[in-house]
Amino acid sequence: MVLKEARALITGGSEGIGYGIAKALKAKGAQVAIMGRDESKLNQAGDKLGVLAIQGDVSIEDDAQRVMQTFVEAFGGIDILINNAGYGYFAPLTELDKELFEGVFATNVTGAMLMAREAARHFKIQNRGHLMNISSTSGLSGGKTSTAYSGSKFALRGMTECWRAELRPHNVRVTLVNPSEVQTPFFAKLGREQELSDRKLRPEEIADAIVGALEIDDRGFIPEFSVFATNPF
Repeated sequence: MVLKEARALITGGSEGIGYGIAKALKAKGAQVAIMGRDESKLNQAGDKLGVLAIQGDVSIEDDAQRVMQTFVEAFGGIDILINNAGYGYFAPLTELDKELFEGVFATNVTGAMLMAREAARHFKIQNRGHLMNISSTSGLSGGKTSTAYSGSKFALRGMTECWRAELRPHNVRVTLVNPSEVQTPFFAKLGREQELSDRKLRPEEIADAIVGALEIDDRGFIPEFSVFATNPF
């Protein structure tokens, strides 16, 4: 895909990986919009990036439909959806809180489905598009206390395979991206400290990999890839 003038919507775009992707696509000349729940933070990010900011919660069906409609009306269609919105909740099985567990799935799974559904409707009419789901290496291998987060990312991986099978006949490419640990506000939101290091991944590395995957000629695509730090220790 030629990214110059390509129309891209990025969920969870006000910070972290989503912000990094928006910045990279904007630098390539794409027409970019970011979506997020916190309107103030989202607008600040949009102003700084020079992109359209559309407030909304991916887990709310009306928001997903409204945001997609607003985006398509602004740009005349959609070429790329980056399903990046997501968060984590970690606790041992014996201490899992049902409401918090379901909240993770509402955003990471249901929210991804709602946004993908809305984008796919336009992709099929256009007979082209690229859907990219941002998962995690936690969706490849589970770990202690990661029932909610890993479970949601395993679900996202499964849905991605379903969507890929459905949409390939419509010339739509569907890619799953599995970042390992990235230095973002993810851990701070969980009340955890993250040891920062020049050896660990930044959003820029994930964004660069995504740009590379998007720029492959439309006759081919990368179904899934992971991004690890070379030597984070």
